[in-house]
Amino acid sequence: MAKLDYLPQPIFSRDNETSAHSRVFTSPGKYIQGPGVLAKVGRYLSTVNLKSAGILASQRGHRSEVPIVEAGLKEYEIVSTLTTFGGECSLEEIEARSAELGSAGLDCLIILGGGKCVDAGKCIAHRLDVPAIVIPTLASNDAPCSALSVVYAPSGVFEGLIEFFPSNPAMVIVDTEVVAKAPERFLVAGMGDAMATWYEAKVCVNNPNAVNMLGSRPTLAACAMGEICAHTLYADSLAAVASVHSGEPSEPLERVVEANTLLSGLGFESGGLAAAHAVAQAYTNLPIVEENYLHGEMVAMGLLTQLALEQDDVEAKRATEYFASVGLPVHYGQLSLDPRDAAVLDIVVEATLNFGALTNLPFDVSATNLRDALLSANDLGASVAQEFGDEAYRRLQGS
Repeated sequence: MAKLDYLPQPIFSRDNETSAHSRVFTSPGKYIQGPGVLAKVGRYLSTVNLKSAGILASQRGHRSEVPIVEAGLKEYEIVSTLTTFGGECSLEEIEARSAELGSAGLDCLIILGGGKCVDAGKCIAHRLDVPAIVIPTLASNDAPCSALSVVYAPSGVFEGLIEFFPSNPAMVIVDTEVVAKAPERFLVAGMGDAMATWYEAKVCVNNPNAVNMLGSRPTLAACAMGEICAHTLYADSLAAVASVHSGEPSEPLERVVEANTLLSGLGFESGGLAAAHAVAQAYTNLPIVEENYLHGEMVAMGLLTQLALEQDDVEAKRATEYFASVGLPVHYGQLSLDPRDAAVLDIVVEATLNFGALTNLPFDVSATNLRDALLSANDLGASVAQEFGDEAYRRLQGS
């Protein structure tokens, strides 16, 4: 059983305020993406001599992808043990599935599902002391590549718990045929999560006191990945959405899936977070948001707040227009919230100020200027939605 108290920050951060920072970059062992790669999982695992695999699958994955994975494993004489993810990345779920798989004698854990399934699976693999093989069925977030998991209460509220692991997943395998058949809303949510990567990494690389998720200074490689991630999304998102409508992979979809999954995953972990994710996690304290909206949709709203805090009007307008064009929320009404509700703003402000990565901004953030930024971002979003319409948003939300 692996130790559960691993933290990278004491290892990689500087010894004191006068010593030099190190620069650390971390990544999965292999990243494999393309149409039809799901059927080749057994072939990939055979290259590292794995003979017994656990499979943690979402309920959706059970119905569609698990039979393909099991057939591929059987072809290479890899024994599999299957269990089902309960739906929430909570300590209760993690411990229950760890106990269920603990006596199976596994060489690895295959994790097949969306973001919370992936995060829970990485926690379980760490407890079982086996490599994680991540097969995301959605391109809705950047969890697959990282060596950390965000853990929630059973209700879905983020209470500040992030688990870190000594190693990133051994393999990340993304079948774009599977992603292309998933609902459009998930891909678009991933765009919101991924778009924040560059803006947050840029803050961190330009602030000499900012650190990445490892407690070190961000590397140029991580920041470059964040920049090409944003460039790819601005250029290819609408064409990628068209591929999802047709249910067929395409080159723009391949690029956007890579941006959502690989570029964003490496960019946020080794580049660093800032206000966009601080605000996004704050929204999980509001049940109406947590129960009805996806992580990337919250991050999109968080990024608009960060740009308002930075007073970067040009990029704020650019990002807001982009989010509106693909159907992401751009104002409070699109998160089922009322900006005039002072109690809601109080909750968001307090939770945001308690999120550690907020200190990566090169200036102090007070409750007053954070509240002003939240309202300013909302006003800009409402103006853009009125000017350009909200058809894409309403289509994704089914309204």
